[in-house]
Amino acid sequence: MFALSNPSRVQILGCLLDGPRAVGEIVDAVAMEQSAVSHQLRVLRDHALVRVSREGRQRVYAIHDEEVAELLDAALAHVERRHSRSARVRTTSEAAG
Repeated sequence: MFALSNPSRVQILGCLLDGPRAVGEIVDAVAMEQSAVSHQLRVLRDHALVRVSREGRQRVYAIHDEEVAELLDAALAHVERRHSRSARVRTTSEAAG
């Protein structure tokens, strides 16, 4: 899926797993320029992965729905499992060598 092919977008989605956030909070959490975060949020919104609401003058973004949260949780768990297996393989091969 194109929308999840960019690490910055995945990082933003991961940030939103903790709950809705204003753009400024997302910028601080992911340490990216505001314009870059806004661009990535637009892509995520266009692909129905996040939703936006207005609270006063701020735009607040949230994961679109539970299905998106489950998809992201599964993807992150997959990456963690692969990383753990790779670390075990390296440790085993280093011990043997």
